Amino acid sequence: MLYVILIAAAIIFWLVAVDRPVLVVTFKDGQLIKSKGHLPHTFKHNLVDIAQHEPFSGQLKVYQQRTGAKLVFSKRIPKKVQQRIRNVFPHQGFNHMSSTAKKGH
Repeated sequence: MLYVILIAAAIIFWLVAVDRPVLVVTFKDGQLIKSKGHLPHTFKHNLVDIAQHEPFSGQLKVYQQRTGAKLVFSKRIPKKVQQRIRNVFPHQGFNHMSSTAKKGH
């Protein structure tokens, strides 16, 4: 009986504690060097354009929540650049993309 409780506790801990973004984009010196997850073409184009105009290094993570997508920036990305990225982020595209992915379409 104790092992069942320990396994359940481990599963709950894993579900809560593990970092699970739907998209991770990494920049270095104004270049997009790595992306993991679905990155819409127009959003990628806008990110590259922003990075070329104001070179920066850091990481952007997108989390899917009930209320919509949440953007999390690393501390190395300047606030001005963060706001420019928030302005071009396709919120409706991410809501639609995640709902169709869950349905299997």
